[in-house]
Amino acid sequence: MNHFAYLLTGLAIRTITSLSKTKINIYGKDKIPKGPVIFVANHFTRLETLVMPSTIFRITGIPTWSLADFGLFQGTMRALLDKVGAISTKAPDRDLLIVRTLLTNEASWIIYPEGKMVKNKKIFEKGQFLISFAGHKHPPHSGAASLAIRTEFYRQRLHALSDIASAEADRLIELFQINSMESVSPLNVHIVPVNITYYPIRAMENAMSKLAGSFIEEINERALEELMAEGTMLLSGVDMDIRFGEPIGVETFMKNPGFHKNISTEKKIAFNEDLCSRRIMEKAAFDLTQKYMESIYSMTTVNHDHLFASILKISPHRKIDEYDLRQRVFLAATSNLDKMGINIHKSLESDQLHLLTDDQYHKYNDFVSLVLEKNIAEKKGDALVKNTSRFSVAFTDAVKQGHRVRIDNPISIMANEVEPLRHLQKKLRSLSWKPSFLIRRKITKDLIKKTLAEYKKDYETFYIEGESKEEAVGAPFLIKKRYSTAGVLLIHGYLAAPEEVRELAEHLAQKGLSVYAPRLKGHGTSPENLAQISYGQWIESALTGYAIIRNSCRDVVIGGFSAGGGIALELASRIKEIKGVFAVCPPFKLQDFSAKFVPAVTSWNKFMKIVGIDKAQKEFIENIPENPDINYSRNPIAGVKQLEMMMDTLPAKLPGIQTPSLIIQAEKDPVVDPKGSRAIYEMLGSKKKEYMSFNYDRHVIISGENGDRVHAAISNFINRLDLH
Repeated sequence: MNHFAYLLTGLAIRTITSLSKTKINIYGKDKIPKGPVIFVANHFTRLETLVMPSTIFRITGIPTWSLADFGLFQGTMRALLDKVGAISTKAPDRDLLIVRTLLTNEASWIIYPEGKMVKNKKIFEKGQFLISFAGHKHPPHSGAASLAIRTEFYRQRLHALSDIASAEADRLIELFQINSMESVSPLNVHIVPVNITYYPIRAMENAMSKLAGSFIEEINERALEELMAEGTMLLSGVDMDIRFGEPIGVETFMKNPGFHKNISTEKKIAFNEDLCSRRIMEKAAFDLTQKYMESIYSMTTVNHDHLFASILKISPHRKIDEYDLRQRVFLAATSNLDKMGINIHKSLESDQLHLLTDDQYHKYNDFVSLVLEKNIAEKKGDALVKNTSRFSVAFTDAVKQGHRVRIDNPISIMANEVEPLRHLQKKLRSLSWKPSFLIRRKITKDLIKKTLAEYKKDYETFYIEGESKEEAVGAPFLIKKRYSTAGVLLIHGYLAAPEEVRELAEHLAQKGLSVYAPRLKGHGTSPENLAQISYGQWIESALTGYAIIRNSCRDVVIGGFSAGGGIALELASRIKEIKGVFAVCPPFKLQDFSAKFVPAVTSWNKFMKIVGIDKAQKEFIENIPENPDINYSRNPIAGVKQLEMMMDTLPAKLPGIQTPSLIIQAEKDPVVDPKGSRAIYEMLGSKKKEYMSFNYDRHVIISGENGDRVHAAISNFINRLDLH
């Protein structure tokens, strides 16, 4: 093996990888022990053969060589594989080379016990590891286990015989071409399981496959599939999560007396002879293989595609409501998978509310687009109708077609990959079979419990005697009409609390609508709390509120008052399935607020900071609200800045709102300039939009005197919507 070529090629591969959009994430590298190591890993793409040796070398500093399918050693690929330290599975004296380099710790090895790339990821059946390949099934190869046991056997044998100056020791040193006994590792042999998970898996026409098609007249199907699958990963971007598991000491599987008897005997044992009885050797290799296979697949990095694909596959129903699918995946994603010992993709570590609301990160949309493209299901209204044959005979068809499984049926690949995770499968089966009303009930209960607990904690933390209102004022509330299928998310304004929208909520409830009024983070406690909050957290509060009412009702209308109206419009720009949106006295720009509400203090604060008089900076300004029993009497400057930032983002989103819309404004509003709400109306993209003006000289027109006229306008607007 040319060491310089190995280093140079590894550098080239790392450079190519860095130029692609592949992101390699490494976990557990501290688990790799010192001494002779065989790494055993799952095998899905050609990338592993090229990337893994150099990756491990960077971690350990020891060259890592690998076994590769003999079919790859052709043409240019052969030269490349030689340089990255790969040898053919049919190379002469292959086993002798592996054992020798492990004995001296000259190199580590990476071996793929599946034997070949398992493109369908079907490796688990009826509780056993079985590899489905080329029309038949076979257990994982135990070659890595046998080589590890043989290496440990000869390592111990060499040390034992050297103590008695045995001629057999000299013969073995010559056989393995070892300079002296000092070169033989004093450390035990270990096997380190490795799992490699890719996310997302997408195969499509790309620049590499098109280029190959242009220059090669008759490119074979296998090569084209690999260019499409792996080329997409390189060019479009994929996370390659590499996890190293707990090392497995090989000596543990050599407890049988037969091993120890032959380790110490001075009798000649040829390299190709059985180390002990065939039955004992096979049993040890089988047990060791099962151990590392279990470890490899228990480390699969679970992602959103796994959850969606598995529930779609497991579901007993052929017709599946799309939102119901998202609900079940939400419950799976938020069920503390990491505490179950399951490794999760980084995208599952954050809040999963987007699965129930705006699909902000396109986890569902990307998945369902793939499902429809591959004819795994068809869309009928708000439901997916499964093509069940795609799950039952997919791989039989794939075998007949050649190597197209990653192109034709990636959904089954995703589901197959997590089949060995027994705890996850149990959880997913439970969620898939549970009635829909129980799924909705659990989500609603959990989210309400979470929001109330958060409010209680904030209230206790930021409570100010004589200034904070009663706890009930700031508490979010749900008015659930038992037989209602339509509901309203009602969002309060800046400096206020849910109680601000109570009168309107009760009016809508009397009309047969369920209503949920969320508490925007930082409100209902004290101004000090609000000063620490970003506008993004207000939107998250509203999104949580949407998830609560959406799980209680099939159809949802979103509305809000003042700044809450702006947040309602923000949600309408994100959530396309809502039936309508209304905003009462919504500000368009910060300048639309009166100087009384937002005095110019920013410049003063900046000046005071420049001259070094921090104490003269104003953190709060006095506020004289219309509803002193609800609103804060002090306005945090930090909150005003967040309000301004939120409103600055709104204009660009208004044209994208296509749902029916209603804007209501008081003509003589002392807080918000009516020109702003009119500008909002003009910019709305909806073809069905209304603007209503009331001749009131106050801002809070949703309650108090003549508030019933505003209530009626809103309920009439909702009545005209297409609600179930």
